Amino acid sequence: MTDTRPDASSVQEYHAHIYYDPADRAAAADLRAAIEARFPTARMGRWHDVPVGPHPQAMYQVAFKPDLFATLAPFLMLNRAGLTVLLHPETGRPRDDHTRHATWMGAVLPIKAETLPETD
Repeated sequence: MTDTRPDASSVQEYHAHIYYDPADRAAAADLRAAIEARFPTARMGRWHDVPVGPHPQAMYQVAFKPDLFATLAPFLMLNRAGLTVLLHPETGRPRDDHTRHATWMGAVLPIKAETLPETD
C-alpha cells in the first residue's frame, strides 16, 4: 500500500494569521512589533480591518520559512496575549492548508474553506 500523506518536505513556508478586534489593535500591534524585532526575516502582511478571503474577522499575516518554525511558533504560543492565531503550512493545497493541516492557538474560528482553491 502506498502512503499518500503529505510529507513535511512539501512545506515551502508557513503563515500565521493573527486575528484582532479592529476597535482595539493594541495587543495585535504589540505582538507585531515583537515579531518584527525578533524575527527580521519574517514577512509581515498588511492589516486587514475587515474579513478578507477565507478569514472571518480582522487579521494580519506573518509569512516565514520553515527554518523559523522551531522558534517563531513557540514565540506565538507564549506571546499571543489572548489573540487567536491560525498557523498553517503552505504546501500548494490552500484549502487543506487552512483546514486539515492548520493549528489554532486560542479560539477556533469558522474559516470559509469554500473560498479557497484545492490547489495553487
